Amino acid sequence: MSETPRENIKPLRVRSSRVVYLVAAVISVLGTLLCINQIFHLKIAGFMPIGNAYYYYILAMYLSLVFLLFPGSKAGNAKVMWYDWVLFVLCMSINLFLAANAYNILTKGWEYAAPILPTAAGGILWLLALEAVRRAGGGSLFWICLGFSVYPLFAGYMPGFLWGNELNLMETMRYHSMGVESIIGIPTRVVGNLLVGFIIFGVALVSTGGGKFFMDFAMSLMGNSRGGAAKVSVISSAFMASLSGSVISNVVTTGSMTIPAMKKTGYSPTWAAAVEACSSTGGSIMPPVMGAAGFLIASFLNVPYAEVMLAAFFPAFLYYFTLLLQVDLHAVAHDMSGIPRDQLPQFGKTVKQGWFFLGTIVMLVFILFYMRTEAWAPFFVMIFLFSCSMLRRSTRLNLRGFVGFLVDSGRLLAQIAGILAGVGLIIGALSCTGVANSFSRELVLYAGGNVALLLVFGALTSFVLGIGMTVTACYVFLAIVLVPALVGVGLNEMGAHLFVLYWGCLSYITPPVALGAITAAAIAGSDPMRTGFLSMRLGSAKYIVPFLFVLNPAMILHGTPGEVIITVISALVGCIILAGSLEGYLYGFGKLPWMYRGLFFCTAFLFLVPHLPTDLAGIGVLIALYFLAKFGPFKLDRSLGSPQNTGQA
Repeated sequence: MSETPRENIKPLRVRSSRVVYLVAAVISVLGTLLCINQIFHLKIAGFMPIGNAYYYYILAMYLSLVFLLFPGSKAGNAKVMWYDWVLFVLCMSINLFLAANAYNILTKGWEYAAPILPTAAGGILWLLALEAVRRAGGGSLFWICLGFSVYPLFAGYMPGFLWGNELNLMETMRYHSMGVESIIGIPTRVVGNLLVGFIIFGVALVSTGGGKFFMDFAMSLMGNSRGGAAKVSVISSAFMASLSGSVISNVVTTGSMTIPAMKKTGYSPTWAAAVEACSSTGGSIMPPVMGAAGFLIASFLNVPYAEVMLAAFFPAFLYYFTLLLQVDLHAVAHDMSGIPRDQLPQFGKTVKQGWFFLGTIVMLVFILFYMRTEAWAPFFVMIFLFSCSMLRRSTRLNLRGFVGFLVDSGRLLAQIAGILAGVGLIIGALSCTGVANSFSRELVLYAGGNVALLLVFGALTSFVLGIGMTVTACYVFLAIVLVPALVGVGLNEMGAHLFVLYWGCLSYITPPVALGAITAAAIAGSDPMRTGFLSMRLGSAKYIVPFLFVLNPAMILHGTPGEVIITVISALVGCIILAGSLEGYLYGFGKLPWMYRGLFFCTAFLFLVPHLPTDLAGIGVLIALYFLAKFGPFKLDRSLGSPQNTGQA
């Protein structure tokens, strides 16, 4: 569920001492108990903090942990430095002090006028949040957060729509630290109210063997089919990336197994790396978890998370469906086989040994959709998961494994708390200056009310910001400044939020950045840029689908049953034709020369464009192409032909 920062982070156990390891475990326990007490209203020992006090306690637990677990300099890569301990204690003390004064902050208006001591504490918290986001989110995100956090100091001097309400230094310190729209704003509230449980659940699933089970499950299900190793990569990465929400970590973990398997069965290093990069990049858009961004969408729209899951399901399915089709068609065109059955786990045995991992996912979805208790759901599911895992020695956690689970949970929560506290500074600056509203208004005016032009502006803005930010940070910023503009021209609100989320994570597979593709290329030993460009082709649906569902809400299942059914069928047909045109081979037609590939590529859009007349036109063109390919002067070769070099993309 966490976001992997742009810079590499040393593994926890390389940097931490036994003392730090135990401190992280203890804080993880305290933070979890704090969250359970608040969500279930248990009033343990009579303790039940008010809202803003609870968020300060969350920061005291997890933001302070950033300084022990993430290095602040090259010297700190090998060990925890003395200044890390100082920042840890300072961060915890400041947040506990503000939590103790939470009632005064609310009732006495300290957000606007506070005594000198709370104001000074607030200023220190501001600096600590910036340092935490630098460590947890990388240098690029740090500079963005720093620039926006000081923006209120200069907003009165800015030109045009960048002009806003100006605050002095003391006012800015109070607003960022004690206001309800900055450090303890929406991102931190989502962490405390929802993310803690889901992050711990994701770590619990992996710690008890869920990662291995989903890999074995995909292998037993698809491994023996043509191009089976690549299909295993798509399915297993879809499972795991949805739970983790982290592109880079998922590429590293699943890719270390799937990429060698793909190369062994005939895929070139470039193809193997590109398939894994595209599979892992889809995690942030794939229910049931979708990383942190899905919960933020629910918070911005003030709707149940189940509603976000339902809307996100079909577009995410289309993305993975198109990717699987391309993998299969590539295997057909190059006469590639699957993994020998004797080298695969048995399906029945795999399900028998790990059925409860599938059961946890089913149970989670059931609770989210039917019980509508999303904050409680991960804790109920974890009880089931740990109870079942204790029945088998292979999945049972001993004391050392359980402590490791606690530390891993604390590390992920610290990382996301550090990132989102910094993102909160962006929201706070845009909110107090009023620039967010003026930016949206100016963008609509500049586009001249042209929806297509506005969507192109939005896509480019999302992509560029996604280069320097994590997916969650990019989404939050765009939800503030861009989504209102899209909604203002009449586009579906849910579709607008999903649109910026999709485009915000495309930089992971798009050169020149393409961090997901570059990471996979390092594992596969392929050329990074070639891998990036092939990833663009394999992930083409991710560039196209957002425009479709934002213009036609039926694609996110918003509409009458008839509209939804027609849209779903049309989109599926369009994706099949699109995959065939990109790979040069189409079911029922055979190999496609470049002329036919161009014709089929255009035909795919007739089905993908959300209108009945274009669907009918697409059917007519498809029939005409079939007869042309079978009886015309340019008949297609339907044989598979000899295997070709899979490195040719």
